[in-house]
Amino acid sequence: MYLGKIVEFGPAADVIEQPYHPYTRALVSAIPTHDPGAGKSRIVLAGDPPSPLNPPAGCAFHPRCPYAREKVPARHSAAHCRRPRP
Repeated sequence: MYLGKIVEFGPAADVIEQPYHPYTRALVSAIPTHDPGAGKSRIVLAGDPPSPLNPPAGCAFHPRCPYAREKVPARHSAAHCRRPRP
């Protein structure tokens, strides 16, 4: 969940082993490991989280998302993900 909205769902093993949403990927990358030499890289999100009292339209994660488009067609009110679905 991000700002109270579900961003990804599915069988737990699938979500943890192959997360699709960039926020889920960042969360999974922050899971500690017992092996310091595992070479796991952590995803650090850019920017600040938006206010939960005034969340952005569309996907609330889009201000921090590396896949969000900057320019959105006039008929749409929020950024769209440019990452293709699996």
